[in-house]
Amino acid sequence: MVSEEHAENRPPEDATRVLDPERDGAALKALTHPLRIQLLGMLRESGAATASELAARTGESSASTSYHLRVLAKHAFIMEAEHRDGRERRWRAVHSITSWSNQGLEATASGRAFVTVVRGQQLQHLKKSLARHEADIAGGRLGPQWLEPSRVSDLMPLLTTESLTELWQAFDAKLTELTARDEGDPQAARVVLFTAGLPVAPLNSASEDKSSTAGEDQS
Repeated sequence: MVSEEHAENRPPEDATRVLDPERDGAALKALTHPLRIQLLGMLRESGAATASELAARTGESSASTSYHLRVLAKHAFIMEAEHRDGRERRWRAVHSITSWSNQGLEATASGRAFVTVVRGQQLQHLKKSLARHEADIAGGRLGPQWLEPSRVSDLMPLLTTESLTELWQAFDAKLTELTARDEGDPQAARVVLFTAGLPVAPLNSASEDKSSTAGEDQS
């Protein structure tokens, strides 16, 4: 999946692709295709791969993955990697994170479409990752030490815009610190980490939100 960090909280520039709604309109449009988002995420998670390798993992044809990889390369999301032989191109992601300004993208139809598509794909990634996590635990591919720290939460705190921004900044700083600390540790595992901070307006007193949760923190 595409990793999203908003521009004000982004990591070092060499790890980040910052999308500008005025300058990168074509790139934004290119990245609204679900398969391209999936391919970019796979290259970021698992490293360089060929179109055939990605086709086998996605269930698409090699012709399809090859075409979409070329589109991603055209807009500088990926580039050719070192080849194992001279028969087929290998591709790698150029950046580990795609960053943007929500306010900037809200100003254009293509920007709004981009955010909607990406967030929809992130939700699909969450569902697939949950199923993968449960299968890996059940199949013994992850040890029991991962049971307790694995969690999903849907808390609903009352925060100001300043506090929500401060929360993201603290979260990003701590994640950067821990990632650097655990780099190279043989006990570290790939963690699929989803975060969301989505303010909602008060419910109309005449209506009731049937989909609301109790604000549980599942551990």
